[in-house]
Amino acid sequence: MKETKSTPITLRQVRQLLRATASAADAVFLQRFFKTGPGEYGEGDKFLGVRVPATRQVVKQCGGLPLEDARTLLHSKYHEERLLALLILVRRFERGDEAMKQRVFELYLSETRHINNWDLVDQSAPNIVGKWLLERPRDLLTRMTKSQHLWDRRIAVLATFTFIRHSQFEDSLRLGEALLRDPHDLMHKACGWMLREIGKRDEAVLEGFLEEHAAAMPRTMLRYAIERMPEARRRAWMETGKARGKR
Repeated sequence: MKETKSTPITLRQVRQLLRATASAADAVFLQRFFKTGPGEYGEGDKFLGVRVPATRQVVKQCGGLPLEDARTLLHSKYHEERLLALLILVRRFERGDEAMKQRVFELYLSETRHINNWDLVDQSAPNIVGKWLLERPRDLLTRMTKSQHLWDRRIAVLATFTFIRHSQFEDSLRLGEALLRDPHDLMHKACGWMLREIGKRDEAVLEGFLEEHAAAMPRTMLRYAIERMPEARRRAWMETGKARGKR
């Protein structure tokens, strides 16, 4: 029997697969959850009502989708299509050779204006930007922390999660210090999260950062950083930060 090659999936088919699992009720819930109202960080974003596990199932069927079609999905007004695009890029990066990894990394950086919510950043930045820079210079991250675009700054911080997993803490600490006065709560959460991850691996490093910066840390950042500490220790740090902040 003659072997036949399967036909590569088309962009139209990908969109149909995604919509097949959509729920109007979930769309309403997700639009509230991701703060899409006037003046909120996700203002104007639109949802089909597809949950993340269902989106991940679609990713598995997109192996032959051209990168330019992934870029088209990334330009979508629908949040789930942008997430699908990013998960496709992550998968392509993980399975690709060095040339493919570079193509994905460069495409990603050229489209950060469309990576515009915390879940989109968090699902992709460590796995593309972080992994690409793991053995390379990281000046790019410093530049991104100075961007006026909130999500560029969050991409920079979340990229360092990959470094933390390799016991490289310097960049997370450096960016955390640089962003102490960032105006956005989502950045306070991101920096605090990375500090907490450092503390899980080396509590002394976290304590050293807190000794130097607790007074200047936004309360949310401090709270996130110490979340896994015993209650008495958490209370002490919150009080220390409060007392120093009054000086």
